[in-house]
Amino acid sequence: MPDATTPGHHPGPPRAVHDTTRFPAHVDTALTQAGWHPGRWDMRQAEHWADTLRAHTSPGGHHHTVFPAAVEAWAEFGGLHLQATGPGRQIAPTSVHLDPLTGLHHARSLADLGRALDTDIAPLGIEGDHHALLTIDAHGRVYSLDHSGDWYLGPTLDRALAALLTGAQPARLTSP
Repeated sequence: MPDATTPGHHPGPPRAVHDTTRFPAHVDTALTQAGWHPGRWDMRQAEHWADTLRAHTSPGGHHHTVFPAAVEAWAEFGGLHLQATGPGRQIAPTSVHLDPLTGLHHARSLADLGRALDTDIAPLGIEGDHHALLTIDAHGRVYSLDHSGDWYLGPTLDRALAALLTGAQPARLTSP
């Protein structure tokens, strides 16, 4: 097995503990300040949220759907309060609180959006000061629902967090 003294072995530059190339620098900073780190994984908490959502029935009889993409997002990022650290690119960046129970009483809205998009939708958390509900679909795509409409934030949670924290303009969902 080669080691640092083996000819031709180049270990590369040392990396900082929280350095990731997964996120832009200011997004990585916001995540680190919120307590996230590569390898963060709290499946016990994610399963608690999944059980709570599955057990909830709205007054109209609506239920939440729970699927792997949502549970994995909750396990890695659940409970984090992220603050934007710089100016926005196209719009003002926004804070994010990743807690799926903030969407507990939105089962019908999520079911309606899921039917419109032909996929299952689960809550992720909130954007800003309860201004919008963040959601994830069964494919890992992320959306925001607010008083002015429904918005597509990105194909992955990573991209959605970058969009929210950098002030990238989301795409409005429209009828076909």
